[in-house]
Amino acid sequence: MRNTPAGTSEVVVTGLGAVAPLGGDIPSTWQGLLDGRSGARALNEPWAKDLPVRIAAPAAVDPAAAFAPAQARRMDRGTQLALLATREAWTDAGLGTPQDLDTERLSVSVSSIIGTQTLLAGYEKLLTKGWRHISPFAAPSLLPNSSAARIAIAYGAQGSAHAPVSGCASGTEAIGLAADMIRLGRADVVIAGGAEAPIHPFALGSFAAMRALSRRNEDPQGASRPFAKDRDGFVLGEGAGIRILESHAHARARGARIYGRILGIGMSVDGHRIAQPQPEGLGAAKAISRALADADLAPQDIAHVNAHATATPAGDLAEARALGSHTDHVAVSATKSMTGHLQGGAGAVEAIAALLALHHRTAPPTLNAEATDDEIGLNVVADAARRLPEGPLAALSNSFGFGGHNATLTVAA
Repeated sequence: MRNTPAGTSEVVVTGLGAVAPLGGDIPSTWQGLLDGRSGARALNEPWAKDLPVRIAAPAAVDPAAAFAPAQARRMDRGTQLALLATREAWTDAGLGTPQDLDTERLSVSVSSIIGTQTLLAGYEKLLTKGWRHISPFAAPSLLPNSSAARIAIAYGAQGSAHAPVSGCASGTEAIGLAADMIRLGRADVVIAGGAEAPIHPFALGSFAAMRALSRRNEDPQGASRPFAKDRDGFVLGEGAGIRILESHAHARARGARIYGRILGIGMSVDGHRIAQPQPEGLGAAKAISRALADADLAPQDIAHVNAHATATPAGDLAEARALGSHTDHVAVSATKSMTGHLQGGAGAVEAIAALLALHHRTAPPTLNAEATDDEIGLNVVADAARRLPEGPLAALSNSFGFGGHNATLTVAA
């Protein structure tokens, strides 16, 4: 595995936090993944009754309940999710108070695509009640950098704060950017991840119009079917995943527990179509190859892949082709089968799942994948969790977004 080049710092993960459809924290989310439990449900809200898709995977807890009402009202729901996950990750890392750190060496890299709830609720007020009823906090809350900014304020970060926006690859890019900041010596500690709260009639209607969502309204838990012959689209979900990244020297100096390492990041763009992947997965394959090269690994060094696998017919096949024919030994999990698609939070939560799979030597199952598409050709972990080998392990976490954005992380434990 990678020997860190002179002049760069090894990047380790010391804290994890998540708010997801399977649980409001890391232990419950991880256990839900191991159990093969789906977080999808029917939407019984009145606004959903006339939509063609009436299923989604909401977060297991209401993040607003964790904040004072006045504070909650000033944030988009996605930012609430991000801050709640950050609380867990910060505590898990044992970082104490921000005053214990050199805050000029503390940075943030947390992605989000858009403050859906704030934007559309504000627009409805504009139409029905007039502009004077729009919250003065609406504008800063709907911006994609709102979560990163709020986290920086809450933890006193004075290094830098970033919010990569690359569609569904955003969370993975945020972690990659954070790792690069540490490797280049620009930060000692980075709060990294992604969050999204897109469950709204406009989002559901928009994705349904482009036929990206599963329409199995009568079977919510069986709707997300990555790699299956009868897959018909993704289930929209919401959530956040945050990890604390540190330089190995900084973590060692304070005696921190280490989950694993970020070895590499690979990115590419298809340059093909706005809403369809390159059919042969050529762009995705470049991201995977670059992530392996950045980590100084070969395909045979990988034991596990957490696949992007949204359960769209074209997307899953392109990813399988990108992974190629050298993956017979690799246990491939598609955790969106249980969490749904968390958009800007997807890559962040899935990268946590990939790291925990190595940490616990167990690959989560892929729900609803009993009858895998014959063209997929991957070693999909179906039915039940699978034990991974002992010894040093590496894994890939893939994220591919509309617009042809591709990002892959290489992690090790």
